Amino acid sequence: MNILFVGDVFGSPGRHIVREHLPHVLETNAVDLLVINGENSAGGFGITPSIAEELFDLGAHVITTGNHIWDKKEIFEYMTVPYDSHERGRRVIRPANYAVNTPGYGLYQGELPTGQAYAVINLQGRVFMSSCDDPFRKADELLAQIERESGAKVILLDLHGEATSEKVALGWYLDGRLTALLGTHTHIPTADERVLPNGTAYQTDVGMSGPYDSVIGVEVELVLKRFLTGMPGKFEPAKGNPKMCATLIECNGATGRAHRIQRIMLGE
Repeated sequence: MNILFVGDVFGSPGRHIVREHLPHVLETNAVDLLVINGENSAGGFGITPSIAEELFDLGAHVITTGNHIWDKKEIFEYMTVPYDSHERGRRVIRPANYAVNTPGYGLYQGELPTGQAYAVINLQGRVFMSSCDDPFRKADELLAQIERESGAKVILLDLHGEATSEKVALGWYLDGRLTALLGTHTHIPTADERVLPNGTAYQTDVGMSGPYDSVIGVEVELVLKRFLTGMPGKFEPAKGNPKMCATLIECNGATGRAHRIQRIMLGE
């Protein structure tokens, strides 16, 4: 079974480069399951229902997010659907370790046309991030829930976090219990992709699908001004040199164990 995860789609340049490359990447690699992080796909901050629909039309099975999920208020109602629904709005997930009763869900369990069961989890780190529940214990809770509800063996976790140490630690903690743990949020791809000893594919950060002539997606001059003066200012998405960053995982669908992981970065 082949899984493709597309890193943080940033603004219209990110959507453009993903739209350009996704069809041939999916075909060339015979991708079965496509997961896209779309939390910055609306102008670099948040996601809207129409953009979520655009990503689903490109073939996404699940859209993960992160700390910018609430930046566009129109997404609230779109995500508020029954837990057992398979509507598109239910397949946009936010970090599961947010406070109880926030809109949406942090876990989606589905089935491919082949009958292959799968699950996608979204969690957020706590180091250098806004307050949320413990991702380690929440992961334990969700894995037990998956075993009770669907028994899916193919499980992908998007860990949206700042600190590399926290992501690495969670990777070791969950090794053998997930198919893959892939990091998002920093927008900088890391070169540490590997399959851990017990069969979990791991990468600290997949990177951004967006403008690389930027500071993590934002116009360079605006960020430099903030650093040099300390004064607040409105950030605008950059446009130059868009690249699609993604990670491809090959795994055994029956056991969920990964046996190969590959970084992908494609420009115009």
